[in-house]
Amino acid sequence: MSLSWKVGGATISVVTETELVFSCETFLRRPPSDLDPYRSWLAPYLADDGQFRLVVQALLVAVDGLRIVVDTCVGNGKEFGSSMADFNGLDTPFIEGLTAAGFAPDLVDYVICTHLHVDHVGWNTQLVDGAWVPTFPHARYIMSEPDVRYWRDHEARHNPFAVSVQPVIDAGLVDQVATDHRVSASVALLPTPGHTPGHVSVHIASQGESAFITGDMVHSPVQFARPDWSSLADTDGAEATRSRERLVAIAGDRRALVIGTHFPPPTAGHIVRDGDTWKFD
Repeated sequence: MSLSWKVGGATISVVTETELVFSCETFLRRPPSDLDPYRSWLAPYLADDGQFRLVVQALLVAVDGLRIVVDTCVGNGKEFGSSMADFNGLDTPFIEGLTAAGFAPDLVDYVICTHLHVDHVGWNTQLVDGAWVPTFPHARYIMSEPDVRYWRDHEARHNPFAVSVQPVIDAGLVDQVATDHRVSASVALLPTPGHTPGHVSVHIASQGESAFITGDMVHSPVQFARPDWSSLADTDGAEATRSRERLVAIAGDRRALVIGTHFPPPTAGHIVRDGDTWKFD
């Protein structure tokens, strides 16, 4: 399915790399019965057996005369060990998808990494003649300074930092920025820490319209109804909860489009009231 949205003068589209399925117990550490109050509107995001469907995808933003890629998925030919076996040795037509969407690597102006986990930085680099080199040679790579500092301390000698982040730093292409950095007139970072210390979401505001690309502040739309449900991958669950609550406060019951980085189709919607809580419509 080809997905795209207009937000004022901005066009936002998707290139999907791969799809995953996780159990509620594994990913959100909740029994499946906890989903029962929300199943009527969660259906598109659940597999037939009730497990969560998640996609790994890049969001492509065309605005202000710029081509901006938000998150670069896993990448081809990378190895991450048994703990991330689903991501080992991928061979996907991701670059062909970018090119077909008008975002050939040579044309991209900015790459925004919402955070530096393996499935958000992989195509920062590609293997050429045995070396990992920048995939987007003319782009500025936007990374939050707190996330670079955290992962340099924790993973500098390991994947994915060594193969997907350090090479673009070494090439002089990375701007390490504050978590509220403005990229262009219409695009700014929104601090949403908790999943990682320097995690950011992306706010697009154009011609009176607004959209948010979540990154991993949220993995399933059920977390808008239950922001207190943190994923096993959050470094600080309490902070991640506060970030979700802030987004609901900003976007809830407004026409702001919310695009879930890991949400399968239909991927985007609005946070609306549902009794004394919220749902994703």
